[in-house]
Amino acid sequence: MRIAVFCSSSPTIDSKFIDLAFELGSGIARSGAELVSGGGHISAMGAISRGARSVGGRTIGIIPQKLVDIEFADHESDELIVVDSMRTRKAKIEDLSDAFITLPGGLGTLEELFEIWVGRYLKFHDKPVIILDPYGIYQPLHALVEHLENENFVKPGMRDLLHWATSVEEAVAVAHGK
Repeated sequence: MRIAVFCSSSPTIDSKFIDLAFELGSGIARSGAELVSGGGHISAMGAISRGARSVGGRTIGIIPQKLVDIEFADHESDELIVVDSMRTRKAKIEDLSDAFITLPGGLGTLEELFEIWVGRYLKFHDKPVIILDPYGIYQPLHALVEHLENENFVKPGMRDLLHWATSVEEAVAVAHGK
């Protein structure tokens, strides 16, 4: 079982989000799953991998060469797959992973979430898609999606394909299909 995590690489976010990422990484590893990440070593992205490795978990990082060149790569990953582009990175993450958890993040994180969620809706995969949001960062997004559904821009049932979790334990359990 491999669980991908989409999260922030911003060095300016509050430390509570770094701590959450570390906790999620260790929770994924303790569940027996491998972690698949964007392969960076800073911010939440680095913390998630450090968390997994802190309890003996295996980490797989997937990163474009351009980010390796600017010293962004997590060279401590058990497996670091270097690809040519962000599009290739996302495709490889999707192929390798059995579930997807999204942590609070910015535009890149949202873009990854939306792509994997729409892919599930269109039946390109049937893997769990989870948002772990104990701090309510995504509450405006939750309300927006509901509003878009009410206005018939989001089809009925699409919202139900996304699980909103508030604890690491809940997110990991849903990822495992529990």
